[in-house]
Amino acid sequence: ERRERERKLSKEMAEKATRELEKMQLQEKAKVKYKEWLKKKRAEESEKKKKEKEKEKEREAELQEKKERSEKIFQEWLHNARNKARPVLNGYGYPHGKSTGLYFYRHIQC
Repeated sequence: ERRERERKLSKEMAEKATRELEKMQLQEKAKVKYKEWLKKKRAEESEKKKKEKEKEKEREAELQEKKERSEKIFQEWLHNARNKARPVLNGYGYPHGKSTGLYFYRHIQC
């Protein structure tokens, strides 16, 4: 009986040790997988931030180009507006060749 008890006890202890070992191995595997996942996640985040920065740079470049284009167009317009021929004003009381008598001023005052 004693031998059998000792055998059972040693068998139980061996099984317990085996379970503990398996548990530790599973924990190690879990740690390794978690580290791999974390590394992958950080790499993805880094790549995402890099792409966002590139998009932001592109947007800024487009805005700068648009601003330069509009400034150039404005300067051309300004240059053309200065050199544009102005209409000659007619003499007193004859804007655009029409007489502005009493009738014209009454309509303006009303």
